Parts: sequence; C-alpha cells; structure tokens
Amino acid sequence: MGCLFCNILSGATPSEKVYEDDKVFAFKDINPQAPVHVLVVHRVHTKNLDELTADNSAMMGEIFLGVKDVARITGVDKKGYRVIINNGAAAGQVIWHLHVHILGGEEDLGPMLSIRPN
Repeated sequence: MGCLFCNILSGATPSEKVYEDDKVFAFKDINPQAPVHVLVVHRVHTKNLDELTADNSAMMGEIFLGVKDVARITGVDKKGYRVIINNGAAAGQVIWHLHVHILGGEEDLGPMLSIRPN
C-alpha cells in the first residue's frame, strides 16, 4: 500500500490542497479537530523526528516556513493557531511520514492537553 502522504504527494490519493511549493505540500485534514486543520508534509519521506540528522534537518525549517504561509492563507495568523507534531505511536502518530498539524479558527482552542482522569 505504501505511505498515504507519499500517495497524496504523487497525486495517487486525492486531497484538498491549501498550499504547495517545491519543498512542502499542505492539505486539509480529512478528520478536522478545529475549523482550520491543515497538515504540512515535506516532499522527502521521513518517518518522524527520530529520523532527522544533520544532513536532513533543514527540512524542518522548510516545513515551518510552509506553516507560516498556510497560517496566512487560512487567516489563522490574525488571532493565533496551534502547531502540533505527533511523534511516535504513544503521541498519536498514525501516518508514518513526518507532518505538522496547524489548528485554528476558534477564539479559544482549549488546553494543550486534555487531562485524563486517574
């Protein structure tokens, strides 16, 4: 089956594009958790943060420049937005291609984490 995000990048799997340049691609999340919920992925497949090295770490700057552009395009830069990276299974990463979530479009996005009862 391969990587879902690589399939989106190749056009094999459809997505609702928000932004793209020669380094990154941004598209709407299919299960949005906020009025604006966009994913930014690098065009070079990297499983997660643990695969970053001195040789490929510039991709994070490229991703975050994409985040800035997406925030401007979607208008969430005006009041604020949340940027999330889920790294590994315990953090909720389910697609094994490094990606950043941008969430916004509400007056208050709530707490950073939900506190679970003991």
